[in-house]
Amino acid sequence: MKSTKKLLSKVVLKEGIKYLEKDPINNISKLADWAGKIPMLDATRKQYEAIVKVWEDEDSNWHTFIENLMTEIHPNIRKTILMNFAINAGIEGLRKIDESKKKYDCNVPWAILMDPTSACNLNCIGCWAAEYEKNDSMDYDTLSSVIKQGKELGTHMYIFSGGEPLVRRHDIIKLAKEHNDCVFLAFTNGTLFDEEYAKQLQEVGNVTFAISIEGFEEDTDMRRGKGTYKKVIDGMDLLRDHGIPFGFSSCYHSKNEETISSEEYIDFMIEKGCYFGWFFTYMPLGKDAVPELLATPEQRKHMYYKIREYRKTKPLFTMDFWNDGEYVNGCIAGGRNYLHINANGDVEPCAFIHYSTANIKEVSLIEALQQPLFQQYRKHQPFNENMLRPCPLLDNPEMLKKMVQESGAKSTQPMDREDVVDLTNKTIEASKEWAPVAEELWEESHLCMTCSNCK
Repeated sequence: MKSTKKLLSKVVLKEGIKYLEKDPINNISKLADWAGKIPMLDATRKQYEAIVKVWEDEDSNWHTFIENLMTEIHPNIRKTILMNFAINAGIEGLRKIDESKKKYDCNVPWAILMDPTSACNLNCIGCWAAEYEKNDSMDYDTLSSVIKQGKELGTHMYIFSGGEPLVRRHDIIKLAKEHNDCVFLAFTNGTLFDEEYAKQLQEVGNVTFAISIEGFEEDTDMRRGKGTYKKVIDGMDLLRDHGIPFGFSSCYHSKNEETISSEEYIDFMIEKGCYFGWFFTYMPLGKDAVPELLATPEQRKHMYYKIREYRKTKPLFTMDFWNDGEYVNGCIAGGRNYLHINANGDVEPCAFIHYSTANIKEVSLIEALQQPLFQQYRKHQPFNENMLRPCPLLDNPEMLKKMVQESGAKSTQPMDREDVVDLTNKTIEASKEWAPVAEELWEESHLCMTCSNCK
């Protein structure tokens, strides 16, 4: 019965997409009607209804956003990603993940982040991958095996980082072809795109990119090396001209927060063709970390307000992975919504938490999800009642120390086996300084949600 429902869901959406391809703008409403007939989890149904609502408001920035998606992306990519994201990673995938969590009594992620390689053509200041061996890599069969095992659990969203994942760009195309029922996103420094690769991306249709950029030229080249900014902008132009969807990924820190949060920067990213923006805050990992780059509480608060302002005014999907804890019930790591597998195969709770008790070359994916450290995450999530203090490292360092020590997890950084006590000592003061500001914002947020103007 379930397989029949899944088949019907795909048939229904495929019929809707046929109408969409004939006339994208005028037929979006027809597609929405088709999609509304598909059985969904309650949470998925609410998301669907929210999308329909913003599309119906023609004055909304989100109406403009959807219109851009439907008219600017290459038709094959639009069709493929819509099917894979809406059905495989969305409606059907979420249902399967829910079943897998109950069956295996552990977290099962919506997305898996993997590092095909630790090699990179850049040497960015403060990069969390800088502590890994540059010759580490996962072979093709291992990468494909993870995806196969993940799909059995319901996971159809796969993300590549590194190192620089496009060092393995041909393997990424090969994986996308083999697993054409999945969505792939690569975090890239944006310097390795060319015309030939753009055409391959149009053909496979299920790969998109988050391009790392630190602001304008001065800020970007400061962390990533002179001349990097120009290559990034050229890469964005190439992708936009070929109808390949992408967004930007920006790390804000004490030296660039004002630029990253500026309307000038956001508007420029939209002009270059970005559909989304991921915001990360600097994390002091490894022996060469620069704690002085940690964003101040005032800067983090400023980001909180600015991102929420842009969501009401800009045709851009944005996410601040620390300040948006209230929307996802705190920390999403440890397999709750995602996990990280480094280039050596170590299965870590997060790209920024380099500890593990499992290696994917030695255990199955489900065994890795059941490892002691991940069970510690599951037991303690959320790590704070205030969802604006979600992170076990940046906001609750005593909790990270407790989980690592009680699980017996070991450092996965081969060049710098950073003890968890040394790591958390770097963020204790920052967490204390952020706490009262987070409490103020949390109280304000709850008052807003209950007042008559926001109901």
